[in-house]
Amino acid sequence: MDIADWRKKIDELDRQMVELLNQRASAAQEIGRLKRNTQIPIYEPEREKKVFENVRALNRGPLPHHELQHIFERIIDVMRALQKEEIQPKAAAPKGETEFDIEVND
Repeated sequence: MDIADWRKKIDELDRQMVELLNQRASAAQEIGRLKRNTQIPIYEPEREKKVFENVRALNRGPLPHHELQHIFERIIDVMRALQKEEIQPKAAAPKGETEFDIEVND
């Protein structure tokens, strides 16, 4: 394969990753709703530890374990933010105020 073929393959893999990440985000939102109704905390270090163990066990390279874990740390951060939004939605800005005004005045 030439560079154009490899880039086309990367574009397709990116498309698949976007689809899978959005599926994961939907699942995280549903978990956030369940946590809201059951008082389970958003941050569950034992669950995150299990995710990292699973990722390491599945990893066949060429990414080193620590680099793959960095990627998943970021994914989990984003998913945790989605769950937080499910539990504590942002308050609507009063008329005439922006989100920035609310954050500054908090």
